[in-house]
Amino acid sequence: MKDMVIRKTRSVCPVCLQNLPAALCRREDGRIFMEKTCPEHGSFQTLIWQGAVDFDRWLLGTEPLPPKAGADCPANCGICPEHDSGTCCALLEVTERCNLRCRYCFADGGRNTEDPSLEDLKAAVREIVSQCGQPLLQLSGGEPTLREDLPELVRYAKEAGCSYVQVNTNGIRMAENPDYAAALAEAGLDIVFLQFDGTRDEIYKVLRGKPLLQTKLQAVRVCSDLRLGVTLVPTVVKGVNHRNLGELISLAASLVPGVRGVHFQPVSYFGRCPESPGEENRYTLDQLMADISSQTGIPIESFMPSRCDHPLCGFHANFLVNPAGGLKPLTSITYSSRSRSTARDNREYTVRRWRRSPEETPPSGTFSEEMDFDTFLWYMRHGSLSLTSMAFQDAGNLNIERLRRCSLHVYDRGKSKPFCARYLSPML
Repeated sequence: MKDMVIRKTRSVCPVCLQNLPAALCRREDGRIFMEKTCPEHGSFQTLIWQGAVDFDRWLLGTEPLPPKAGADCPANCGICPEHDSGTCCALLEVTERCNLRCRYCFADGGRNTEDPSLEDLKAAVREIVSQCGQPLLQLSGGEPTLREDLPELVRYAKEAGCSYVQVNTNGIRMAENPDYAAALAEAGLDIVFLQFDGTRDEIYKVLRGKPLLQTKLQAVRVCSDLRLGVTLVPTVVKGVNHRNLGELISLAASLVPGVRGVHFQPVSYFGRCPESPGEENRYTLDQLMADISSQTGIPIESFMPSRCDHPLCGFHANFLVNPAGGLKPLTSITYSSRSRSTARDNREYTVRRWRRSPEETPPSGTFSEEMDFDTFLWYMRHGSLSLTSMAFQDAGNLNIERLRRCSLHVYDRGKSKPFCARYLSPML
């Protein structure tokens, strides 16, 4: 049976990155592949959906790429007038240095290059605010905590107009030097985006080159003492940690309120790992949802598609953590209405879940199905956990329809670029 074309879009050649027509095609077994042909390098197909979740329903309310749109994307990306989303989160690289050499790294961090000056970074912050309004600013790298002046940059970013500041970190320095973490907190840091791949050291040995679980847990403890909200960020690789998701979620729930969420990132193949993966290595968004559901008992209907970015870019789900054990879902997908949210709305929604709330006296009521409204609100602020995901695109599965709705923008030499356009690299 011939593959059924269900949606036309544009992509790039994985070898030369030339913009190409592409199609999403459904196989007889229900799986969805992206298919495209480069005049020079031939035909390619990439698995993008396993069929664990109804694809058509997940995309309900989204419009296909218009026939004449996207032909110049992502070459010379800006953000251009065709781009369909504002900036929710602006990412600023502050160093290429790193104290790890991870197997998978979107930025290929760890190169021994000279850091940009603090004054240059302050100028970049001003430009980001000018271009993007008052974004959530993510300071990234490399490993940003290798900079001694990072607290000063955090303080400046808040003064310059960034609504919130988060740091994307492996946590090693924060674990080993609590005074440094305290300086970041005092400067106004809101969120710690903590690389955290699982609950077993074997996982870290494969992905990060050394056993790091206790270091990661110490980083959580330090941040929790400082009332810094922590989001655990696992890179999910099939055959390495995709069977550890349930244990990771249970651990995260036990660390609430210090841990506010888990943000899953299915592995993408760019930066340090540009080789083209086989079909068996692709780990799709719907497979991630299905694995979480099967390992935890969470109803798969608890996961909702992004309403700011494209639905194929990620999901979100929110829960109350029962002190006696278990998670109570607060979200449930509906297909009757799928209105879009603005970048600003999405930013505020995200930050409410990832940032620590001001300390409050625990309620007199107890956690139950019949808890009073004040008790419910207290648990919402101090006893909730969010599960989210961002499925980044590489040259194999880049979909211009998705790219046009990206709200995670990287500042790069005067321009703001969609994340997956900024780090796009050829697959040899």
